[in-house]
Amino acid sequence: MNQKDLRILQDDVDEGILKIRVNATNGLPVGGAQIRLTYTGGPQEVVAEITTDSSGNTENITLRTPPLEYSMTPNNSQPYAEYTIDVTAEGFRPLTISGIEIMSQEISLQNVQMISEDAAASREDNIVIGAHTLYGDYPPKIPEEEVKTVTDTGEIVLSR
Repeated sequence: MNQKDLRILQDDVDEGILKIRVNATNGLPVGGAQIRLTYTGGPQEVVAEITTDSSGNTENITLRTPPLEYSMTPNNSQPYAEYTIDVTAEGFRPLTISGIEIMSQEISLQNVQMISEDAAASREDNIVIGAHTLYGDYPPKIPEEEVKTVTDTGEIVLSR
């Protein structure tokens, strides 16, 4: 762990929330799944050990994050903290997900899909989420004209 990571963990910190939902590949919740949570920069230090409820959900977990200001102004500081989870459940193959991004003052939901022990190997049991990764359905960018009239006076704006 470098000095910047240590500073984030110890000094200038805010908090974000992580909630984990564990389901089987058929969509049914996996209750009683054991989850070991670590900071990605320091995997030997366990942050929390939790168990899913009968709905396959964890309680909200409050975690340390870099200050909110890191995401408000352009700079070289990473605006989120990265965590890793190791998930085990009876009857399922263990799964590790690294790089879960937690932002200050936000709730992050991590879905986990467990594969039955007797299922054929169809994917990796170690998932790494790349830096600055967003997941979801976002609308496409709205096409814009290259030249737009700003006022009725004939002024135009050229965009590049």
